[in-house]
This record gives sequence, structure tokens and C-alpha cells, in this order.
Amino acid sequence: MSETQHIEISGIFWLGREGGGYLGAGRIELLERIDECGSIAQAAKRIGMSYKTAWDAVDAMNNLADQPLVVRATGGKGGGGTHLTDYGKQVIAGYWLMEAEHRRFLTRMAAGVKNFHQINNLLRAISMKTSARNQFRGQISYLEKGAVNSEVKVDLGEGLEIFAIVTNEAVEELGLALGKETVVLIKSSFVLLSPDENLRISARNRLCGIVRETIPGAVNSEVKLELPGGRMLTAIITKEALNELGFAPGQRACALIKASHVILAVND
Repeated sequence: MSETQHIEISGIFWLGREGGGYLGAGRIELLERIDECGSIAQAAKRIGMSYKTAWDAVDAMNNLADQPLVVRATGGKGGGGTHLTDYGKQVIAGYWLMEAEHRRFLTRMAAGVKNFHQINNLLRAISMKTSARNQFRGQISYLEKGAVNSEVKVDLGEGLEIFAIVTNEAVEELGLALGKETVVLIKSSFVLLSPDENLRISARNRLCGIVRETIPGAVNSEVKLELPGGRMLTAIITKEALNELGFAPGQRACALIKASHVILAVND
């Protein structure tokens, strides 16, 4: 099992003007080398940039700036050469001040996000491809091993809990343990719906909510049930069942799911 690679907050600081890129770290470095060398050709060589690219960048910066950042002298008493204007030097200093503040902002943002490393697991869960229509993230709050199978309870938050029956082998392979994050997968065809919240049935899981949408089909129909916390659960029932039970938007209903029909997945 590979170790989870945590994501980090990072960003590139660029200044734009009039809808175009104006100043970034690469252009600032070019300006600094021009200031040192007094030559665009030598500055470009030092940073591994072509002469044409360097000149195009200088032209773009000069065109977008309030005042020229770089001026080129041709001959005269002091000879030719290229140099930064005072305004160009002020722009460099101002850029690095803003870039430093940008880095401090990223640091504060990373420090201020609770359990920031868990975002990695969230993104991986969102991108997971599966045929199961219903996917919920939660933490294992109970695990009891039997002779062959284990009973696992996953806390989804908002008072919602899901029980699953999985083999002991699956528990070991997935590394299931108390507190571990897991993804609950439930096929929509495994969801039974009842308008009676007090119906007694052997299905271990009972998730009650409000019907938000019904989509009748030629044979089967789709019913979307909104659970506490805004989670949406989808059930596929027959067209006859939809008509007979009278499910309609705004009506309360309960989803009944056998624990053996719940699939557990992990991201690591």
C-alpha cells in the first residue's frame, strides 16, 4: 500500500494589465540581469532566454508600463547599451515586496484550513469512477469482527450512519480501522423506498429525507431523496411502485438499504 501524498498550497504571482500579462518572476529576473549587464543580449544569455524572446518581453513591459522600464542608447559620448530607468528599478523592488506578501498569504491560508491535508482525499474521492450512483464520505465509528464477516459503521455526519457487512479479508486489505476515512458506495437499484418512516423491515440502514425529484421511465423510475446536510440519495424503483406509493416532490420518505449491499472503498 503506497503512502498518501499530501497536497500543498502553491501559487504563481503575476501582475496583469489591460488584459495581458505584465510582470512575473521571469520578467523581473530579466530586468535584474539587464541592470547588471547593461545588455539585453547578455542578460538573455544568463537566464537561458533567446535574444528575440528577451526583446519581445522588454517591448511588452515598456508598452504596458506608465513609463519605460528599459531604455536603449545607441552610440554617443557614453557609448551604446541598455539600462533600467529609475522607474524600472522601483518596479522591481515593488514586485518583490508584493511577491513576498503573496507567499505569506499562501502560508496563512494553508495554516488556516483545518485538516488541510484531507483535501487530497476529498479530491481523490470526487474523481473516483464507479458505477454506484450513491457515494458518501465518512469515518468509521464502529468495527466488530466476526468469524467470517465484520460489521462496520460509518459516520457520515449530520446524524447519518451507514452499516456495512464486509469480509474480514476486505477489512485487512482496505486497512479499515476506527477513525479511518472511507467512501460508502450504494447502487441505486439496491435502495428500497417507503413512505412509512415506521415500517419494520430487516434492512439495517434507514435513511429518511424529503423527495426532491421523480423521473418516470418506461419501466423503471428514478427518485432523488434529499437527506440531512443536503446529501442526495438516488433510488431506482419500478414505474408501478412509483405510481402505487405516490412518491412526489416534498413528500417524506425513507430509504432502506441492507448492510450487505453497502460497498466500502478507501483512497489509499
